[in-house]
Amino acid sequence: MKKIDVKLTSGRSIEQGIHIDNKMSSGYCDVAAVCELNEVDMSKLGIRDGANVMIKSKFGQVVVRVRTNNRNPPGIAFVPMGPWANAIMDPSTGGCGTPQFKGIEVEITLTFDSISPIKELVGFR
Repeated sequence: MKKIDVKLTSGRSIEQGIHIDNKMSSGYCDVAAVCELNEVDMSKLGIRDGANVMIKSKFGQVVVRVRTNNRNPPGIAFVPMGPWANAIMDPSTGGCGTPQFKGIEVEITLTFDSISPIKELVGFR
């Protein structure tokens, strides 16, 4: 299975912000459980928009849908802030109360697993 090693960054997106008041909705999942990659990185993986990918960091792993975003340079992946990004981010805050949301080393591979359910990520049963 092909894989790429990239740096992960996270932040707010307009789409995610529209659905932020209902994080359990399918609309929120559709816009927050995504990974945006440059077409160069998509080509290295041999995947197209809509494929599911496994993102692994030393802090965790998560399955999200991938889509092309050529505003990202090759080697940079973007996942909107939210439960899916939190699952793979460094939880340490360095005393400032905010985790590091940029430059996390991750490995991305194609997967046929389903998108990680939000209820599982937040521990809601």
